[in-house]
Amino acid sequence: MKSNDSILSSAHDDETNNHGAKQFKPNTTVAAVIHHQGKFLFVEEQENSNIVFNQPAGHLEENESLIAAIEREVLEETGLALEPDYLCGIYYFHRPDLKLYFLRFCFVIELEQWLTGQPQDNEIIDTHWFTLKQIKEKRQSLRSSVVLECIEDYLAGNKIHLSQLKSNL
Repeated sequence: MKSNDSILSSAHDDETNNHGAKQFKPNTTVAAVIHHQGKFLFVEEQENSNIVFNQPAGHLEENESLIAAIEREVLEETGLALEPDYLCGIYYFHRPDLKLYFLRFCFVIELEQWLTGQPQDNEIIDTHWFTLKQIKEKRQSLRSSVVLECIEDYLAGNKIHLSQLKSNL
């Protein structure tokens, strides 16, 4: 038989675990605009039965800071251990085709030299360096419209300093 203290403790744990369970929660993702001398590093991947192009990007994992998430995603998808310089934007968007909402934090990594990516994630087919013109020509093959929007915001000079991101992790 449980004591009153353990019953109250269990009830409290259930309340804590259910807090916000019915609230809407968009998928939180991170992405990286990786730039060097007018070209952007993209990953080629398969989404369903289509080949699509995207910045290195992925979902935030439990107990992971946003900066740790982008460093992990860049490493997994390109094989490159890189640190972000700043954010170029925060995007809230809907993909009607997936019936999903996303909150995307897009980081910028400006490289001082050319680097060759070697994907570690088996879902990534290859990495490519594209000019803005090439990216626009691939508009129909981009993973989502926000991919180009991130690059345009980077080119417009949008900068959010990383110190603006706060975390207690």
